[in-house]
This record gives sequence, structure tokens and C-alpha cells, in this order.
Amino acid sequence: MKKKIILFLLPVAAVIAGALVYFSTRKAPEPAAGKQNAGREIQTRQITLYYYNPQTDKDGAGNVLCTRAGLAPLLREIPLTKTPIQDAINLLLKGDLTASERQAGITTDFPLSGLVLKGANLANGILTLEFADPQNVTSGGSCRAGVLWFQIEATAKKVAGVDRVRFIPETLFQP
Repeated sequence: MKKKIILFLLPVAAVIAGALVYFSTRKAPEPAAGKQNAGREIQTRQITLYYYNPQTDKDGAGNVLCTRAGLAPLLREIPLTKTPIQDAINLLLKGDLTASERQAGITTDFPLSGLVLKGANLANGILTLEFADPQNVTSGGSCRAGVLWFQIEATAKKVAGVDRVRFIPETLFQP
């Protein structure tokens, strides 16, 4: 009986000893400097999105002017991809503002139901952004249409190489 127990315990002890040697000689992984996804470091870039703060865009009588003076730059981190313009515009279109940003008076009409960026083409400093707006949600008064335009234009111009922005269809952002 003792012989059977010893024969049983020998392989178990060998497995335990082998596991101890294996795990004690393994090098612990070093922590990565960036964010990780399934063990891989995700490289990011910082972008500037422009939303609107009507409190910074008033005349002497306190009337909101709906000009570029009300644009509020907000920094965001996004994954590093080959499509920084589309990534920035798509993030802007989501309209995600933090509670503290909203509390500071920053606002946006984004997201707009049905508004989708279909494509972006940069040539000779001119960025052409093509949108689908099947429900005409980018219209609704000159103030609103202008501010929506300014937000997208200013965000796009923060990307290297963009000097001017065109919109397709040209009927976007009509009062």
C-alpha cells in the first residue's frame, strides 16, 4: 500500500517541482507606457475638437452673435490611424461633452440624427468633406447652421495640411 502511494506521489511531486522551476525563471512582463489592447500598446494622438460656448460670443448688449468667436477648443485622445481627419470629424459629430464642459457653458447640437460623414479628400490644402444628411438636420436657422459649419471647419483645419474646407453637398448648413 505504501509503495502505491509513493508511486502516485512521485509524479505529482515532479510536476509541482517542474512548475516551480518554470514560474520562478520566467521574466515578468514590463508594464507598457501606453494603453493596452490584448497585450498590445495602442498608440494615440491628441486632437482638438471645436464645440460652442455662447457665453464667449456676445455683443455689448448681451446678444449671442453666432460667430467663430464662440468656438471652444477641447482636447481629446484618439487611436493613431491613417484617417485622422475622418476620426476627428466623426468624434465631433458624436457630440460627447463631459459634465464639466457642459457646466462651463460649452454646448453642441451634435449628434444629429442621420448626419454621416461619407468621405474626406485632401488635395492641395483643400479638404472636401462629403456628408449624408437625408433628414436635412443641418439646417434650422442661420445661427445654428453657421455654428455647426464653424465647428466642423475649425476641427478639420487643426489637422496638418488642411487650409480650406469644402462641404458636399453644398446645400448643407443652409438656414
